[in-house]
Amino acid sequence: MAKDRERDEHSKKSEPSTHPLHPEPERKHKGTGKPPSKGGKPKPAPVPPVPPNPPVSPVPPSPPVPPSLPAPSGQPVFGEPTLSPDPTTFRDPVTDQNLAELTQLMPFPENAPGSPVEPVLTLAQVYGDAGAAKEAAIQAAGQIVFHSVGDTGSVTGPETQSLVADKMVTDFDEANPVDVPSFFYHLGDVVYYFGEATYYYDQFYAPYREYQAPILAVPGNHDGVVYAKDPATSLEAFLENFCAAAPVPSADAGTLNRTTMIQPGVYFTFEAPFVRILGLYSNVLEDPGVISGQTGSASPNTILDSRQIDFLTAALKRVKSDAFTGAVIIAMHHPPFSGDTIHGGSPLMLADLDAACTAAGAWPHAVFSGHVHNYERFTRTVDGKQIAYVVAGCGGHNPLSAMRATVRTPYKIDDTLTLNSVDDTDFGYLRVVVNSSTMTIEFHPESDGGTTKTPDDMVTINLADYTMA
Repeated sequence: MAKDRERDEHSKKSEPSTHPLHPEPERKHKGTGKPPSKGGKPKPAPVPPVPPNPPVSPVPPSPPVPPSLPAPSGQPVFGEPTLSPDPTTFRDPVTDQNLAELTQLMPFPENAPGSPVEPVLTLAQVYGDAGAAKEAAIQAAGQIVFHSVGDTGSVTGPETQSLVADKMVTDFDEANPVDVPSFFYHLGDVVYYFGEATYYYDQFYAPYREYQAPILAVPGNHDGVVYAKDPATSLEAFLENFCAAAPVPSADAGTLNRTTMIQPGVYFTFEAPFVRILGLYSNVLEDPGVISGQTGSASPNTILDSRQIDFLTAALKRVKSDAFTGAVIIAMHHPPFSGDTIHGGSPLMLADLDAACTAAGAWPHAVFSGHVHNYERFTRTVDGKQIAYVVAGCGGHNPLSAMRATVRTPYKIDDTLTLNSVDDTDFGYLRVVVNSSTMTIEFHPESDGGTTKTPDDMVTINLADYTMA
């Protein structure tokens, strides 16, 4: 498909990069939609998750190298300065839905030589010259607020994604400035179906043109998967837009102002006041999620190595050695648990997560994921700690994912796992509030409308003792 690598007339040529991870590549509006009403359908819940089929491991193509764009100012730009109507059609309608994806794991880029085992990005770095003041203001306020959701890219048109994005934007209109979100952490599947640069304008830049804060992301399977004879390499456009050496205008943004994100790679620690998010890349299979070679398991592969497990172990050890008392979240695209009819959980990936936590002697307060197009919240008890496992893949991609069974929540799956809440009929997002002692995770469906601030589901976690209320 020649269209996959098109750039519009505003595309710019890159200048050479001096960043070791980013050699020079060759590069070529306010929402007014009415939200649908919520139905009276009972909220279903799962029977225990069923492990998916193991991945196949043929020899994949060589991994890409993260590219870069020139940085004329070096300072980040987020939302547009003026409001504009939501688009009603795509500039570049999706035409790749009938192509067959390669059903194999894909390697991903090495970090730059000499890079630490735990790549770290801070909120201050993301805000550029305003970063120190931003972090100081959050510390003085005593709390941080942020958004999270995945699976936002829509292929049928902008409506459902715009409805969610518009409601997220209403959270910037708060009586108390401390309640305004500081960033959006995307849980993957930014662009469907093959993460093409061509579709970044319609599925990323245009929907979030009024979002006045940074957007970070872990890639989802659709951000990295390729098809036979795909002119792009796995993760190519994701790396260009999220892993640039500096915040610069993106050729994929058209005339919109949001600059590229400066993540150190596809897995990294994101540090902000009161919270650390440890992001992982769960690769390109529809199922299951895979973050390592899974050596010693029933389904080992020779494509991936232990880099992400080493990273996660190191990050958790530093949580312990730093005596960090804030919230710790692990984020990846594929969920460890789900009771939906299409995907299910990823038990071998869960075993990798548990191994890293056990080796480090530290556990997260929550695990965030997407992939399944609905909202599910589980509580898992490990070593006396109550850990929230939240699936939030309801950011706008349709259709939504139904559950395998209808049960009344809270639904006890076994002695360690309970399903607390489900919504498989609404698009929506997470709003997370963290202070020095607690983290509150809220689910806000877009169908509540922009004037509703009360979440449909909420849990508060005591950070010191891992108990929930």
